Amino acid sequence: MKGLVIAPQPFFTQRGTPFSVYYRASAMADLGEELDLLTYGQGFNVSLPGVRIIRGPRFKIFGNVKVGPSALKLLLDIFVFFQAIYLLIRNKYDYVHAHEEGIFIAAILKPFFRYRIIYDMHSSLPEQLANFAFTRIRWVTDLLKRMERRALRTSDVVIVVCPSLYEHARNILQSTKRLILIENSLCDPVELRPIRERPEPPIARELTEMSRLGRIRLIVYAGTLERYQGIDLLLKSFSLLYEDYDDVNLLILGGNEEQVAYYSNLARSLGITERCHLTGTVTQGLAIHCSDCATIVVSPRTVGTNTPLKIYSQMAGGVPIVATRIETHTQVLTDDIAILVDASEAAFAEGIRRVLDTPEQAEQIARNALHHYAQNYSRPVFMKKVQQVIDYVPRS
Repeated sequence: MKGLVIAPQPFFTQRGTPFSVYYRASAMADLGEELDLLTYGQGFNVSLPGVRIIRGPRFKIFGNVKVGPSALKLLLDIFVFFQAIYLLIRNKYDYVHAHEEGIFIAAILKPFFRYRIIYDMHSSLPEQLANFAFTRIRWVTDLLKRMERRALRTSDVVIVVCPSLYEHARNILQSTKRLILIENSLCDPVELRPIRERPEPPIARELTEMSRLGRIRLIVYAGTLERYQGIDLLLKSFSLLYEDYDDVNLLILGGNEEQVAYYSNLARSLGITERCHLTGTVTQGLAIHCSDCATIVVSPRTVGTNTPLKIYSQMAGGVPIVATRIETHTQVLTDDIAILVDASEAAFAEGIRRVLDTPEQAEQIARNALHHYAQNYSRPVFMKKVQQVIDYVPRS
């Protein structure tokens, strides 16, 4: 079958990267689907056999697309909308696979082109508006809630990426018949086509080598530095341990220049800069390498319901995980496979201390996590679920 993937995201970038779009499209192509992928103009090209990538205008003058809702995204979505019409006129698609707000484009055009819709629901868009404080206007949020309900009911298949979203969609649909949970659990390195790579921060390789040789112990955070990720909590909890463990370093990978400057200043005010290192944006490959060489990997997120992609790669890495005991984590993690603690500085520090002081117990928990990942989230499990999605779409 032939499908049009509408992915209104900066595909493919090194920050805020839509890994889920890449892995889903790659899996469907591996299963024999013929795909056109329509996306924003921003981003690097990737090696994605079986998928034709079609880009909108880049609009560099307006800067880079940021994580979360933005006026720039709304502008780019207008161009995606008209490009989608052009592609639908020129091609006969059996289905449209819509990611995030791409569902609204797919739902509007469905009556005119009579295709099936696969809705890849990565989040509740009204909840996103609240999380990012994009608007506090009540009628805008209410309108988006109505649009979300209509989009779910218009879709022929709905993919959700975590249990909380599954419940959210089930409550709206009043059924699980067309609902499939596919976690964003793959963590294979994405193969970028040749680009001019930015230099790696030397401190990252230096610290991982020292950790590998047993000369230091290393705590690694890899991800965005948005406020909800709890980086301030992480820094403050590290300051509580700083004097007691002089061989422990904290490495924070990710974030733009403004975010790195903000948290560097916070680290300076806490007096921990000598062993706290913020690198800014790094490649996916380096982030995986650093996490694999860590003593502890952390997810100090303080709010949210969607499970972070990094949780799956952390489980697959076989390194002890310390995470906050909030829904975004507990719908996937349990006390058998991670150190779960309250979202407070003292509790998070105590979770890290537990790993440092009882390494054998922590290593057993890490082995449990690796086994859990293999049983529930590995590539064979992922591919089986993607095949289910394809089977749901009737053939022409």
